[in-house]
Amino acid sequence: MSGFSSKWLSLREPLDIAARNRAVEQSFLEQLPGGSPKILDLASGAGSTVAALKDRLPADTRWLLTDHDKGLIDVASKRWKNRLKGDLSFRQVDLAGALEDLPFGEVDAVSTSAFLDLVSESFLTRLVDCIVRAGKPFLASLTYDGQADFAPPATLDRAMRDALNTDQLLDKGFGPALGPGAAPCAVELFKARGYNVLQGQSDWRVDASEKDFLEEFLNGWAGLGLRKGLDRNVLEDWRRLRSDQTASGEIRVRIGHIDFAAYPGVNC
Repeated sequence: MSGFSSKWLSLREPLDIAARNRAVEQSFLEQLPGGSPKILDLASGAGSTVAALKDRLPADTRWLLTDHDKGLIDVASKRWKNRLKGDLSFRQVDLAGALEDLPFGEVDAVSTSAFLDLVSESFLTRLVDCIVRAGKPFLASLTYDGQADFAPPATLDRAMRDALNTDQLLDKGFGPALGPGAAPCAVELFKARGYNVLQGQSDWRVDASEKDFLEEFLNGWAGLGLRKGLDRNVLEDWRRLRSDQTASGEIRVRIGHIDFAAYPGVNC
């Protein structure tokens, strides 16, 4: 799985960090051992999980960052090498084919950000089984939940959201993706295996001050609408309206996400 540019990941990272659910993160952090914990981060991209958690973790926390995209691994390496006190290592891996080869038993916890909505139920079941067999706590941040709202509203908003949610279900390299159903599915899988789960909202809340992000986001969404068969002229009107509202400072956008922490229950 690839296809996310470092530019896009950089633009979204401040919104991700602001949105992350602190109560959920705290419940995860409380499961870590003392000393210098080691965390396996899945689909690490440019290292956004490190950016979000490093100031809340011991300075000598050790990280193993994994991604299929060699370019993003290089970005993360340049970004974080020599900036962290703890050990930092990287592994290029096709998670779809080699998930079980990762050292779940050799780390203290597992994390991921903005990933689970891209995977299938069969892959998610494999992932949950790997984590539960190893008895590790897990933090999943920023899983899209299917909600996307604009203010002021426009007639095309619902069709655009439906186009996004339909696209979310396509195969992203792991089989038919769960999209907005990913977080509820994962929570039930963990609970069925005796894990405790705490979940909470982690919505993006975007305003016109995020002009660079909005330009990239709106262009991408308009392109998606076109690919899904929406009328080009109607799409251009919608895009022009949202551009004008960004320039005037009127626009507000909420994109829904769910964070959850899962960790062994007393009977695991």
